[in-house]
Amino acid sequence: MPFSIIIRDRSDYLFYLALAMLPVDGTVIGFYMPFWTPISPWLFLLYAVVNWRSVLPDSFANDSPDDNSDVAGSGSTNVRITNVWFRLRTMIDRNPAPTAAAIIIIACSCVGWITTGIHPGQALNSLLAIAAAVSCVLSLRIAIQRKHLPWRPMINILLAVYWLAFAVGVIQRVAVSLDITVIRDYFSHLMSREYITAGSKWGGNRPQFLFAEPSYIGMHLFGVLLPLYWLLRRRAPDLAYNLAALIITFAVGAVVMGAGTRIVLDSLVALMLVIVMSTAWRQRDAMKRGLLRLSGTTALGILAVTLNSRLSSIASNGADGDGSFFARIWQSLGVLCGMAQHPLNLLFGFGAGNLSDATHLGAETAVHALQSWGFDSSQADQWYAGINPDSMFTMSAYTSFLGEFGVIGLAALVALIIERITHAHAWNKTTVCWFILVAYLYLQFEGYAFYAIPLLLWGCGKQPRLD
Repeated sequence: MPFSIIIRDRSDYLFYLALAMLPVDGTVIGFYMPFWTPISPWLFLLYAVVNWRSVLPDSFANDSPDDNSDVAGSGSTNVRITNVWFRLRTMIDRNPAPTAAAIIIIACSCVGWITTGIHPGQALNSLLAIAAAVSCVLSLRIAIQRKHLPWRPMINILLAVYWLAFAVGVIQRVAVSLDITVIRDYFSHLMSREYITAGSKWGGNRPQFLFAEPSYIGMHLFGVLLPLYWLLRRRAPDLAYNLAALIITFAVGAVVMGAGTRIVLDSLVALMLVIVMSTAWRQRDAMKRGLLRLSGTTALGILAVTLNSRLSSIASNGADGDGSFFARIWQSLGVLCGMAQHPLNLLFGFGAGNLSDATHLGAETAVHALQSWGFDSSQADQWYAGINPDSMFTMSAYTSFLGEFGVIGLAALVALIIERITHAHAWNKTTVCWFILVAYLYLQFEGYAFYAIPLLLWGCGKQPRLD
């Protein structure tokens, strides 16, 4: 088999395909979620559903093979239903925190639907995105803990597909520089929102690799690949070295090729956390080296602000110095103002799929706030007026989750993440840095189904052998 993968049953092809599709999240062949079109979350969801027995304690593999409908009749069916219910209850009893969080989030959404109404398609999309994130954790557990599929081929697959994604970005950069029309046209049709043509309304003449937009590069490098490096640096140094080479090459290459501004910021934040994580602060010499490295990173950040036109414009002119950065502020501001005006929805949210309703309710207040702060609110005002459930996005997971499930729902999610890490006795310097990095990344990314939080939850648990 390619990459020496092991197949326990045919459903495992879904898992390996999901890994292979991880960097492909912005093409027209993907399924729409707010501001990205991924493939892998749906494959993880399908893999978890197909292997539902492996999720429950004491898999049905232990059921008696002699049971059949011809002999046992309805009694056999009743026994199987009873077994499913018993094992489901056992799983709930063993995992009270995830169960409580799920109940709280659904209850908050129901309150929002009662007070605001419901948009069925958008509500289903939002809830399926959360289910896909849960399925990512379950898929890793099924594939590695239950089926004992080896890690090494999985990491090799990820290395191959992310190197391929980087190569695509290089080709796109060459096509932009040399104005190769055939390549530009190909990617302009392949990508759901393209950034490669000069006339792109999203800011063209940039490589976007295979991502929904160039600003998502850091989500993949530092939300997926860097944590895998941390997990493997002592257990498989060769794989960790290959991951480090990929991360550094991808990040530096993206910056040099002018892919965007966010990768500059993400790289600086990630570098600082890597320095903090790798420094033995209790040793005086190591502490001095760590402080020196942090100082160097700070100087690098100042240099980046000086050389990058968008960053320097923000530094000189404030929040509205860059249109994209300013848009991310007022896109969230509408939702937050809508929540502030409705205390019940502040607590419980407006319900899954109802972010556009929250925006419309808060639009007037948001416009007045922007004007009082001295900003031009005309573009925000037009966007608020024209937004609808199908076109709504916030570009921030915090804003989206707050808007849909309220303060109570967000608190339940954060409490669940902290409880799972605590339950696994996994709090250490690496985990804290990992937690902070993930929290930072979702500030400018709203995809619930992305893999950074699921990988954090799974990675902090007990890990099996690599081979």
